[in-house]
Amino acid sequence: MPLITVNLIENVFSDEEKVEIISKLTDTMVSIEGENMRGVTWVKIEEVKEGDWGIGGTALTSAMVHQLQRDGVL
Repeated sequence: MPLITVNLIENVFSDEEKVEIISKLTDTMVSIEGENMRGVTWVKIEEVKEGDWGIGGTALTSAMVHQLQRDGVL
């Protein structure tokens, strides 16, 4: 059974967006493996505390990620 783990910075995605992530990742695996695998495909979202995730030597906050989204970087 496949297990997909997604790591996110907390407070970046809404509950609705996380549900969408789970649904679409499951659909993607099913498109590869077949419909019989839907019931045994697990998706786990792990949220990392703001400031505990860094890129290029900078600790990121959700506000910084949202700014990157607005700027079209992400």
